[in-house]
Amino acid sequence: MENLKINETNRIGGTNPYQKQSEFRADTAKKARQKDEVQISAAAKEMLTTSKLSHAERAERINELKQSVASGTYHVEAGKIAEKLLPYLNTNRSE
Repeated sequence: MENLKINETNRIGGTNPYQKQSEFRADTAKKARQKDEVQISAAAKEMLTTSKLSHAERAERINELKQSVASGTYHVEAGKIAEKLLPYLNTNRSE
């Protein structure tokens, strides 16, 4: 039987499972330290500050809608609903 000799144990292709495990732990620690960040565009900020209705007018409109729904007098035009749904249905049908 021949004697086998292993040379160059530190070569590039060699594997060290302990080193890989410590690298994995280091990567996991880096990911844990990362924080989520949200940025609101200038256009979105402007939309938040400018509104068609003031807060009082909006609250009044909401109360009117609630009362009409509760009394059964709230009416929705089917044509307007269809107009708004049609683009949505057309884009989802092609998928």
